[in-house]
Amino acid sequence: MVSHGCGSHFWKMDFTKENPKISNEPESHCSSVGKYIIGNKGVSEWGIKVNYHLAGMDKTNSNASKRNVVLHSWNAVPENEVYPDGTPEGWGCPAVSNHSLKKMIKNIESEEKRTLLWVIK
Repeated sequence: MVSHGCGSHFWKMDFTKENPKISNEPESHCSSVGKYIIGNKGVSEWGIKVNYHLAGMDKTNSNASKRNVVLHSWNAVPENEVYPDGTPEGWGCPAVSNHSLKKMIKNIESEEKRTLLWVIK
């Protein structure tokens, strides 16, 4: 499960689960689609307290750095499928469950390769 941006709605709800708004604009609080290179590790105030900076590789997510879009975990994101319910919405960062990020860290931090994250609608 991955959380997406809330846009102009209250975060932590699932108001846009049927039709999430996509935007690359700063302060939009929306998700941006496209390919990202997962970069340097940082400290997060969410989930397991780890995040990874994302570099947008497409015109649709080129403002990722300006928008401070990072991959992080969030306690509110469930590990298992919740359809037809939605996942809690954040401010535009792709957020996964704590367990999922822990499983991803080994590949993300491999010195032999960089990791691609592809966000689609």
